[in-house]
Amino acid sequence: MAVITTTEATPVAAPAKRRRLRFVANPKATTGLVLLGAFAVLAVIGPWIAPFDPSERGGDLMQGPSGAHWFGTTHLGQDIFSQVLVGTRSIMFVGFLAGIVATVLSVLVGVTSGYLGGMGGEGLSALSNVFLVIPALPLIIIITSSLPETTDLTIALVIGLTSWAWNARVLRAQTLSLRRRDYVEAARATGESTWRIILFEIMPNLTAVIASGFVGTVIFAVISEITLAFIGVSVSSGWNWGTVLYWAQSQQALAQGAWWWFVPAGLAIALLGTALSLVNFGIDEFVSPRLRGGGRTSVKTVDGRTVRMRVGFTPVLGDGTAREEKP
Repeated sequence: MAVITTTEATPVAAPAKRRRLRFVANPKATTGLVLLGAFAVLAVIGPWIAPFDPSERGGDLMQGPSGAHWFGTTHLGQDIFSQVLVGTRSIMFVGFLAGIVATVLSVLVGVTSGYLGGMGGEGLSALSNVFLVIPALPLIIIITSSLPETTDLTIALVIGLTSWAWNARVLRAQTLSLRRRDYVEAARATGESTWRIILFEIMPNLTAVIASGFVGTVIFAVISEITLAFIGVSVSSGWNWGTVLYWAQSQQALAQGAWWWFVPAGLAIALLGTALSLVNFGIDEFVSPRLRGGGRTSVKTVDGRTVRMRVGFTPVLGDGTAREEKP
């Protein structure tokens, strides 16, 4: 008598879950996310844990770092550590709000114009082309200088409304490539509505591109906010890292040897830029499997022949998933 045995299949993680785990396991992305999380925490609790009022004057003028003032003091006795802590909230708020506004506009204009086509699509494409050729930073300076009051919200909105065009062009090009795919044609043949096809068929395939564009816009917004503060076009009653550098430059801190006045703010800018860039690199490697792996060569002998194999090369299968190959 034949005995039939059955084995229970081992559940396999869903492709989406595997992709998320692969992104989190990326050392660049992980390092960037940890640094961003630290800055986000400082942005929330910074004004509460600052040891001094950043605008409060004291008797210790132009003092170097010490136990009382970790980052030293200014020419007015103001605590630089408190200024850097309080200024983190302004930088993070402007950067991420501007990134959200620009990303929403780029998705609306880019994906819509790429999928719909016709006169409406060409009109939206022409609108993005107009904003693309306008120099963003000079326009931001003119707008903020013309306003009676420049708050963080105003600066974030101005940066976001003037920096969406490039991402819109990228999303339009990707949408033009996706709208003729078989699964989109099948969804259209079954009678699904246009907006359902855009939201559930096209948008999931643009997630990584949208995320990369968002990170790039945040970097641009942070640099723009610091530039505006450094040249004096910023919130008059607030503090950010650019304001610290503005007062250090106006009081010739470098000539006086007061390195502690501008180095902490400069390091904070560099760390935040590094964190955003690492996240962006992680997204690029997540989207492009060929960027993953170290690319070292392994030499093996097979049937008396020497075979060189690339370790870490990740080919892409026909269904869009990646398969790890190891020698």
